[in-house]
Amino acid sequence: MRALLKRFFQGNTILWMLFLALVVFSFLPVFSASRNGFQYHVFFALIGIGLAVIVHRIPSKFYGVAAFLGLFVVTALLAYTLAQGGTIDGANAARWFRIAGVGFQPSALANIVLLTHLSRVLTKKNPPKTLREGLWSVVLPLGLICGLVLPANLSTAALIFINASVVLWTANFPRKAYFQLMGIALGVLLLFVLTAKAFPDLFPNRVDTWISRVENFAGTKEDADTYQIDLAKMAIAQGHLVGQGPGRGIQKNFLPQKNTDFIYALVVEEWGLLGGGTLVLVYVWIFLQSVRVGQRATNATGHVLAIGLGFSVVFQAFTNMMVAVGLFPVTGQTLPLVSEGGSSILMTCLAMGMILGISRGEGEEAEADGAFALGGSESLLSKEPNEEPSL
Repeated sequence: MRALLKRFFQGNTILWMLFLALVVFSFLPVFSASRNGFQYHVFFALIGIGLAVIVHRIPSKFYGVAAFLGLFVVTALLAYTLAQGGTIDGANAARWFRIAGVGFQPSALANIVLLTHLSRVLTKKNPPKTLREGLWSVVLPLGLICGLVLPANLSTAALIFINASVVLWTANFPRKAYFQLMGIALGVLLLFVLTAKAFPDLFPNRVDTWISRVENFAGTKEDADTYQIDLAKMAIAQGHLVGQGPGRGIQKNFLPQKNTDFIYALVVEEWGLLGGGTLVLVYVWIFLQSVRVGQRATNATGHVLAIGLGFSVVFQAFTNMMVAVGLFPVTGQTLPLVSEGGSSILMTCLAMGMILGISRGEGEEAEADGAFALGGSESLLSKEPNEEPSL
């Protein structure tokens, strides 16, 4: 039995356990929140686990090549979703398209592809040292993907940009160029907001929606719509220390998006502060294990990519949980591996599979891209000798 498990589940054992534990745990709150969507969730969760198993067996040196080709694919998909338009309650909701009746949000795939591409480009033998040198390999892919996501989904565009910023910093992208890029991004965002306000028909209600969410969060709006947040807080308050028990939550009968955006409130109501706190610790542990994988990677690309992907998953998780407890404006981000969803759970499983693939160390060679560009005192995390975790 042990030999069979070692054959299919290689790499960082603790990370595998945390990953699978979250997926299995998700069945309980999803079943409680939406029994109609439970089978849908289980189906995609099992496919996601299979995807992670397959991806983690692929030598991670091939990730960069796949990401370069993937840039063209995700750019086309993002352009298509933006062009098809669509509104929900009068707001632009061009975030997804349907394949065989199943919704797919290409921005989740675009995030992984971009982080992988940047990790590869920034750790090759002669990485770009200025914005001009990185115009085609860094600035254009980052700007294109964030620019295509921004009109329909500000929060996702912001998350992608922050994730990319972490990759740039971890890879020791020259600090002058780094802060120049941050300034340019801020200027582009300001220009977009002003353009959307001046020509509202270009982006129906987007800026007004963002402003409204911030005002609702800050409490500066007289007729603030805090219905979702109020119900989420009520659910959390009723959880107390040990919760109402699995499936016994009351607010799930009233709380919108209880199976996706606000599933953390349901978890706390039914599992209490102990359950909610444990979930937070699991995500922190996942990030720490991702950092450990990055530190032990046998080349620079694996180092940067493991940390970047781990941060991406956990940062989204904390964004979701902060929204549920009222510490952040509503963003529409799901709770990775726990919320019901098709493309969301599949893309998170893909990211986890890639981190686990790096932890395997197969095919990792420290030469071509392995002049370790991350050395020096400015590296976010120091490189340790190669030690593959055993299973």
